[in-house]
Amino acid sequence: MPKGGVLIERLAVIGVGLIGGSLARALREAHAVGEIVGIDRDEENLRRGVELGVLDRYVVDPREGVQGADVVFVSTPVCSIPTVVAEIAPVLKPGTIVTDGGSVKEFVVAACENLMPEGVHFVGGHPISGTEHSGVQASFATLYQGKRSIVTPTEKTDPAALEKVVEMWRRAGCRVPLMDPVQHDRMLAAISHLPHMVAYSLVNAVDGYDRFGGDLLAFTAGGFRDFTRIASSDPVMWRDIALTNREAILETMDFFAGYLAKLRSLVEAGDAQALEAFFLNSKQKRDAIL
Repeated sequence: MPKGGVLIERLAVIGVGLIGGSLARALREAHAVGEIVGIDRDEENLRRGVELGVLDRYVVDPREGVQGADVVFVSTPVCSIPTVVAEIAPVLKPGTIVTDGGSVKEFVVAACENLMPEGVHFVGGHPISGTEHSGVQASFATLYQGKRSIVTPTEKTDPAALEKVVEMWRRAGCRVPLMDPVQHDRMLAAISHLPHMVAYSLVNAVDGYDRFGGDLLAFTAGGFRDFTRIASSDPVMWRDIALTNREAILETMDFFAGYLAKLRSLVEAGDAQALEAFFLNSKQKRDAIL
């Protein structure tokens, strides 16, 4: 696999938002891609992508847009990924690699591997990076710098296709660990999916707490807003994540509930020493990851 120069002659990006648009920008800056074709249901978003230099051209019809592509990157809500792949699979040329950016992998990989025609390869992936913003205008070339992009091969994965996808993410600035799809989903349920569930719940809880009346959210300041920033993320994306990684998310939610119950019992008991120890333990672990 070449370590410099053009890696992908034609990249088709289905779903040109923060994730797909940032990958396109990063690969262009790295001179790793020839032509970038954008595919999206929102034609205005696609026109904006061309204006911003993210895309060379765009096509609304996925089957038309992927023809001749060497790599197809699918960056749509998780539940839609197999549907999109099923639509484009019959028109992909031999040797094409299809990969994705979905944050649930067991569901996606199992479905998409079985959709590949002879000579076409699927490699699951998930860049661990993002913001709460969406649309091509939110994309930027350095989104992936120094971040991890997990690639999830199986026994069906073509070695050359795997190598190319790994190199694609490296050119975008990522470290690229390999991980089993099931392990990926369990880990992401804890470090990403659970925090989003908590943030969404906290906003709803505070908004619904009307003991004193008035709009409590209008009085929130830095701490609340920092903590709940991720509750501004795309609701459709998080709906799909909750549905497709349900078991792992439920497990982590139950585990979290145990810690919240423990903290509640310490507050109820007025145990100052235990409360300080609980908070100190969390602070030390949080400080260690900075």
